[in-house]
Amino acid sequence: MIDFLAKKLDWLDVHHWFYIFNDLSLFYIIIPFFVLELIRYAYLKRLDKDLVLDSIANVITFGGFFLVEVILGILAITKVYYWVYNNISLPHLELNWATVICCVLLADFAYYWEHRTMHRIGIGWATHTVHHSSPHFNMSVAYRFGPLDAIMPVVFSLPIVMLGFDPILVLLSEVFVQVFQTLLHTEIIGKLTKPIEFIFNTPSHHRVHHGSNRQYWDKNYAGILIIWDRMLGTFEPEKEKVVYGISQPINSVNPIVVFFHGITRFVKKLGQIKGFSNKLLAFVKPPDWMPKQ
Repeated sequence: MIDFLAKKLDWLDVHHWFYIFNDLSLFYIIIPFFVLELIRYAYLKRLDKDLVLDSIANVITFGGFFLVEVILGILAITKVYYWVYNNISLPHLELNWATVICCVLLADFAYYWEHRTMHRIGIGWATHTVHHSSPHFNMSVAYRFGPLDAIMPVVFSLPIVMLGFDPILVLLSEVFVQVFQTLLHTEIIGKLTKPIEFIFNTPSHHRVHHGSNRQYWDKNYAGILIIWDRMLGTFEPEKEKVVYGISQPINSVNPIVVFFHGITRFVKKLGQIKGFSNKLLAFVKPPDWMPKQ
């Protein structure tokens, strides 16, 4: 087993496996499963105009997010990552199954903290609230992104690069964590067996994360492993029926409104805050923070 994990890998093989799990999953899992969800909605007589337009808005927000991510990736991420990798990282790690697995685990742990930060600071929630604003819960919601969602991961990924992991492997691992998360956005799958529910993030755990019910706020940040939430005090099981959305609904399926509503609300909040230092604090304080008058 140790020999297997330590065996040097060819980059083509690694790219091949990530291509199967990351890119091709859209065609062999995500789209077919979404079609199944639409059939279920139709059977339950829930397939209405609002749900269809909401799903379309989700895909359009992903287009905006992807555009930002591509620009960011070409102009900044690859250059910053490789500068760090070549100048201030620990000795570069050999590419083998051990480093691939470790990189995925580290990317998952980094995702937990990135996700938690996006919920707990003003500017983070201003962009991440887009993802939570849908009153529905299906795989199209997994593609509902805010305009700054591609930026926050950089801060939390750089330490992994500094440990000596190849930047491309780090990026592929991050995408793998995101793809796993996509599969959790469904109501079709109920609770799984206890060992799986204890270790892994599941649709049940992620439904809680999307709940606007007060006891579900800021819970279950995990990507792949729910043990991070269990260890760090942010786990909440699914008990009460989940009500999806945010505490201040946007009541719109207009993709422009959906994509920018968080930033718009944050700008309005800044306009209500007096004092330059307080305005700066609003970026890093919790989303519901307001200075004492």
